[in-house]
Amino acid sequence: MATTPDTSTPNAAPEPTRKRKILLLGVLLLVILGALGVWAWYTLYGRWEESTDDAYVSGNVVEITPLVTGTVTSIGADDGDLVQAGQVLLRFDPSDSEVALQAAQADLARTVRQVRGLYSNVDALKAQVQARQAELKKARENYARRKVLADSGAIAAEELSHAHDDLASAQGALDNARQQLVTSTALIDDTVVSSHPEVLSAAANLRQAFLDHARTTLVAPVTGYVAKRTVQLGQRLQPGTATMAVIPLNQVWIDANFKETQLRDMRIGQPVEVTADLYGSDVIYSGTVDSLGAGTGSAFALLPAQNATGNWIKIVQRVPVRIHLDPEQLQRHPLRIGLSTVVEVNLHDQSGPVLAQQPPRQASFTTQVYDRQLSEADAMIARLIHENSAGTGKTAQR
Repeated sequence: MATTPDTSTPNAAPEPTRKRKILLLGVLLLVILGALGVWAWYTLYGRWEESTDDAYVSGNVVEITPLVTGTVTSIGADDGDLVQAGQVLLRFDPSDSEVALQAAQADLARTVRQVRGLYSNVDALKAQVQARQAELKKARENYARRKVLADSGAIAAEELSHAHDDLASAQGALDNARQQLVTSTALIDDTVVSSHPEVLSAAANLRQAFLDHARTTLVAPVTGYVAKRTVQLGQRLQPGTATMAVIPLNQVWIDANFKETQLRDMRIGQPVEVTADLYGSDVIYSGTVDSLGAGTGSAFALLPAQNATGNWIKIVQRVPVRIHLDPEQLQRHPLRIGLSTVVEVNLHDQSGPVLAQQPPRQASFTTQVYDRQLSEADAMIARLIHENSAGTGKTAQR
């Protein structure tokens, strides 16, 4: 039987083995390329970015609390309402404060008139001293004439004794008048009616009564939206009772809680991109690192951890980082307190400080809604002093 000769090469690898090697080489090449890509991404981009989704919207929650005791008679705004700075939010029954204010006004008017009497007493005592001086001069001259007559025997010694008694009485009357003048002058020395201590004390009482009356009306310190209203009509409130809050949503910021291992290259002023869950990736906020917290969140917790007691497990801590947002973007896309966000910090710029180097040069937040209260009280005090100081002569000039 004829046989077919074997023409295959003994050293040649089977076809499947060759394909497997090529596949393995391809996989190895992909792994190498992937590793190079990861390395390049980390070197050029990844190491210069830190992100966290443990970030939430924060802002000022301005609590509206009364400074005086009162019964609520009017509520000017409810949850969700927009209120302007100075807008009335609550009114108390003003009856008690009005009575106290009227009593303080009457007390100031009475005090001014009494102080005017002190100045008049001084003028009267000055005139009395002058009269006593004239009487003393007359008594001294009379005694001198009678002494000459007594020495010549023209009058009896008894008459000279009476003249001497009149001289001593006139001297005593002058000394007494002078002492009364000194005492009365001490009550008004280096003062005018408006600066007299008694008037100043009555004016301070009136100023306090005016403030107590003004504080029966609670106004919004800032422009914002009302939240957390708990007050009800007819409720009797004590000073410090929380009634509602006003939240200025144009002043919100982001509190991003970064791991302590992420803060090595983080600096104040670095640019930040913020994405809120409310709007998603359609809206990206631009911000900057405003400050890095002075401690971890657990250090300032109500019950901070006591790592020196019992068993201990190391836990990576987080530090709050405040992110300042662009006000114009906030106006176009407003945020609410407590919303979740994702924060990405660009670490390329390392020129900023880790901690603030200078104290604030001006107040971070201010309000002027209370500035006019004392000015109105001072105007009332000046009017009452003027009305009750009317008169003629030196008293009126003073």
